[in-house]
Amino acid sequence: MLRLISRNKTYIFDRPVVMGILNVTPDSFSDGGRYNLMDKALQHCETLLSDGADFIDVGGCSTRPNNAIATESEEMERVVPVLKAIRKRFPETLVSIDTFRKNVAEACINEGADLINDISGGLFDAEMLPFIGLNHIPYVMMHCVGTPETMHQHALSGDIHQTVMDFFARQSQVMEALGEQQTILDPGIGFGKSLEANYQLLSNLERYRYKNLPILIGISRKSLINKVLGTTPQTAENGTTVLNTLALLNGADILRVHDVKNAREAVELMGYYRQSIGKTL
Repeated sequence: MLRLISRNKTYIFDRPVVMGILNVTPDSFSDGGRYNLMDKALQHCETLLSDGADFIDVGGCSTRPNNAIATESEEMERVVPVLKAIRKRFPETLVSIDTFRKNVAEACINEGADLINDISGGLFDAEMLPFIGLNHIPYVMMHCVGTPETMHQHALSGDIHQTVMDFFARQSQVMEALGEQQTILDPGIGFGKSLEANYQLLSNLERYRYKNLPILIGISRKSLINKVLGTTPQTAENGTTVLNTLALLNGADILRVHDVKNAREAVELMGYYRQSIGKTL
């Protein structure tokens, strides 16, 4: 069960949560340039919500391999206006901001964002964890290696569960020292791991679940699908659904996806399956 407190409201989910991706960038690996105009962004947000998204995850800085990283001002200019527009048109929507920069996170929280999704788990900006911790902001802590420019050049291999667990424990303890926190764990599948390591992480989520914190899995359209099937990000939705189903079977609490409808159907079917055999998802 996922429980979050944001904007003086408590949100409780008794089933896995679907986070819909809204990239407002010109250069994201799967949908760059499709939603970086305001009307297109809002239209896609509406589609994600109507398809069953519980969260909208807004990103303004692509970290795809061999890509120039947007500056802080560029990221701010992309994300903040869209966040304001979402808050105006869809005021009750839970909004996550995909950023590793504390200043962007703070600006977005001030504009009503509910959650910060940090691909670096606090490593890329030394001010991020203190800001999140002191303000008890819901926070996705992703495991990553390297820097924004080099993280895709690393490829951890073998059984890396302990490596990921140690990272989560170390970073979580930093925030725990500041009081009760709302941390969500993301193993960073596709970020600095070999193909085999990605599948190992997906196969046994409990081995790196720190203190029973919820786990987010983000595999949508990624290379661990395409390298096996010979698909592209644009043709990887079936593979994404298959691996999302495996993630749900293995205990994932949140699915971060481009195609919300398929993920929602996987959640509903898995819920019915679990109910039918006398287990809870």
